[in-house]
Amino acid sequence: MLIASAMVIFGLILLGWSADRLVFGSAALARNMGIAPLIIGMTIIAMGSSAPEMMVSATASLMDRPDTAVGNVLGSNITNIGLVLGATLLLRALSVSSVVLRREIPLLIVITAAAGWVLHDGHLSRTEGIVFLIAFAALLGGLLWMAMSGANKEDPLVAEQASEVPDNVTTGRAVMWTIIGLVVLPLSAHLLVSGATDIATEFGVSDLVIGLTILAIGTSLPELAASIAAVRKGEDDMVIGNVVGSNLFNILAVLGIAGSIAPADLDQAAAGRDLYAMAAITLLLVVVSYAAKRHRQLPRWFGLLLLACFIGYELLLYFSEISK
Repeated sequence: MLIASAMVIFGLILLGWSADRLVFGSAALARNMGIAPLIIGMTIIAMGSSAPEMMVSATASLMDRPDTAVGNVLGSNITNIGLVLGATLLLRALSVSSVVLRREIPLLIVITAAAGWVLHDGHLSRTEGIVFLIAFAALLGGLLWMAMSGANKEDPLVAEQASEVPDNVTTGRAVMWTIIGLVVLPLSAHLLVSGATDIATEFGVSDLVIGLTILAIGTSLPELAASIAAVRKGEDDMVIGNVVGSNLFNILAVLGIAGSIAPADLDQAAAGRDLYAMAAITLLLVVVSYAAKRHRQLPRWFGLLLLACFIGYELLLYFSEISK
């Protein structure tokens, strides 16, 4: 048990660190190759927050743990909105001025509905996984087109993402961090999933719940740290953009990876309780975002509401497990 716990802790630490180093190195390398910061910001930087979930999902699927992989997707999206955005809003109300966000939030509704349609039958097929990956590639292509066309050049979110691109990094150093990230990221994901699986076996907890809790919360902690840092720098659009973008990428890329590698019948709770919870908290974010549109601000009380929903959901999982 102590060994499994240590594997989870070190796996989480290494996972967050290696994902950060991979994004840092690849973004710096892209900049040194002459790619514009706007393009790097809207692609590599934007994808960085979902790198841990992608690797954990791929690792769990390769280990024949599809419920863990899908649980990580659903749990991460719930955690991003409930815990990450909720806790960040407690610091202060967040201004919303990005045109990109006003376009991505409706897209999040569509993609969440697509996830519901795919998972409602309790089965994730390889075809569905591939379709999600194609949609993810199309989304990236759209982001690249917008960046290259300069359509959102003056948008605050785009500017904030571009400002995160590292500067004055030698090509050798950029290559070194990219390679280190590529090596350590899958190793740390394997360590994390193996430790979490051992804990699940020890306590008789389902693979789905492990994905919804330990893995989902753990892979979202770097997002929480990044959001708090962004608030302190006054980058409000970055906070909300990270949450919305990460949830989009989780459904399209992470769920797509899971289905493509290990199509399977899923735990019935994933297609019911957990899918509904993700849809409900996403809808709550959308409703409040549009209600706050007049003042261009998400209020602090909404943070309390989101945190209450997150805590309530975690308690629901706990009582569901002990009642078995």
